[in-house]
Amino acid sequence: MQVKFFLLVTHINCMTQVEFEHIACELRPSMWKVGMDFFGSADDAEDVAQEALVQLWQYAEKLDAGRNIGGLAVRIAKHCCVDMQRKRRGIIMELMPTHERELGADASPHDQLEQTETAELLQRLINDLNPRERELFELRQLEGLSNDEIAERTGIAKASIQVMVSRARKKVFEEIRERLKK
Repeated sequence: MQVKFFLLVTHINCMTQVEFEHIACELRPSMWKVGMDFFGSADDAEDVAQEALVQLWQYAEKLDAGRNIGGLAVRIAKHCCVDMQRKRRGIIMELMPTHERELGADASPHDQLEQTETAELLQRLINDLNPRERELFELRQLEGLSNDEIAERTGIAKASIQVMVSRARKKVFEEIRERLKK
């Protein structure tokens, strides 16, 4: 019985916080590269690396410090990229006019192409916001955080958040209006 218990204890060699912090420093560049390859943006790559490390930390108790967890870290980073992209598509679809969002299965190729182009335009416009406006816009619109939650996360005053998100929305909609006039 004692031998089985000893094997079980040595087999559950869980990662400590110090070990995780050390490994996180080594894994962060590869997670950042996944985000950079996926989005082509250093800001997005940083978001991917940060989110992936948070998710990896949630598994830390189940990870063996002696194992190579690089593959798992890259896989988590890839999943973070896909999740971020899905969230962005959701907000882009919400920003699109209702009649353009609701294409049925019988939609013409022209309508489908138009919808795709509109979604891509919206994504480019969001990406063209300055980094702070884009961050706040995405926290508000993509993640659905309240101004209070954003203020807590970023340290920016609620009133400033409200103004900056409003300004970002205005920039996006004015640019859309301008392009529709052409």
